[in-house]
Amino acid sequence: MTDVATILEDVRLRGDVALREWALRLDGVEPKRAEPATALPVEAVLALADAVRRWHALQRPADVRLEVAPGVELERRWVPLASVGIYVPRGLVSTLVMCAVPAQLAGVERIVVTTPPAGAELVAAAAELLGLDEVWALGGPPAIAALAYGTESIPRVDKICGPGGAYVNEAKLLVSREVAIDLPAGPSEVVVLAGAGADPRIAQLELAAQAEHGPDSICRVIQANGDLDAALEEIEAIAPEHLVLLGEDAEAAASRVRNAGAVFVGPWSAVAAGDYATGGNHVLPTGGWARAVGGLGLENFLKPVTVQRLSAEGLAGLRPTIEALAAVEGMPAHAEAVLRR
Repeated sequence: MTDVATILEDVRLRGDVALREWALRLDGVEPKRAEPATALPVEAVLALADAVRRWHALQRPADVRLEVAPGVELERRWVPLASVGIYVPRGLVSTLVMCAVPAQLAGVERIVVTTPPAGAELVAAAAELLGLDEVWALGGPPAIAALAYGTESIPRVDKICGPGGAYVNEAKLLVSREVAIDLPAGPSEVVVLAGAGADPRIAQLELAAQAEHGPDSICRVIQANGDLDAALEEIEAIAPEHLVLLGEDAEAAASRVRNAGAVFVGPWSAVAAGDYATGGNHVLPTGGWARAVGGLGLENFLKPVTVQRLSAEGLAGLRPTIEALAAVEGMPAHAEAVLRR
């Protein structure tokens, strides 16, 4: 495949012309609006959307306001992003739900969906069910380029969300210098911690389910072998996308996990349940990013705006602090600015 950066730059410079050429070269079809298909498990999609909506509705951060000193007030309020681009891997209706429903809850005004042509009709049908009408049959780095830079037919967005393969994630990371992204999500990862009494069949089922995502999926079993501390230390270093805890110490281990996208505790907590039904988001950090970030949530579609209000008395009260710090940092214009003369 051509270097991802080359594709991104070409679409940035030549817009729709380059987008069409790369789509034909990579997928064999021109970019177009995807038309809904009828073969959709409507009740299942709606059940998942309802679970995602209920769970994410609880995640809205609170606006705060405080008078930090007489005449000095600070406010931090959360506002929705104006536009979001959602990348949906081939035919993954559940991923559309995971991204679109929180965006709608947050109040995002424009939601654009891009998805590879194969399976685009299915994704478009699910989008229609959710009330979305801008779905493009366009995949891979060209789709990320269109969302990031905009073309004549696809205006740019403020943030790109959604998982993908290695090329999609590389494209997201490259464009993140100019447009916000959620996180690198893919290829898929699962680590199974098998403690005392763990059922090896369940471990096998979890590995097989994750491997189904593709040959680049990372699937591992870590045996506790009586040393839970050492096993958890190894897991923390990996920071996996999915962590399955099996065996007698599963619950005890759960409270100690810091680095994992999502943790599934005990023999009945199947990762597939999180993928399709619980409402917990399945767009999760991969490649070690779980050391610093969590999975997709409502806050990914919001941003905080800080507002500061000072009265004349409030500014006068802060002036000695401002002048002292401006002097030590060599910023005389800062000190002059607060004199208001």
